[in-house]
Amino acid sequence: MAGNAKCPICGGARETRFRPFCSRRCADLDLGRWFSGTYAVPVVEEPDGFEDTEIPREAANDDDEFL
Repeated sequence: MAGNAKCPICGGARETRFRPFCSRRCADLDLGRWFSGTYAVPVVEEPDGFEDTEIPREAANDDDEFL
């Protein structure tokens, strides 16, 4: 990263020890945001009744004979 990169929490200079943050405090604040749900990875919910189809184990291993 560039030498002028800033802490994503407070905007201060990054510290290698706490990368990408400037301090343990900012790292802990970020972690707390994940735990509280402030940050979240979006997901697409499947409709009710949707069943995940799996490939039968023997079909999944068919490629093994060509190795």
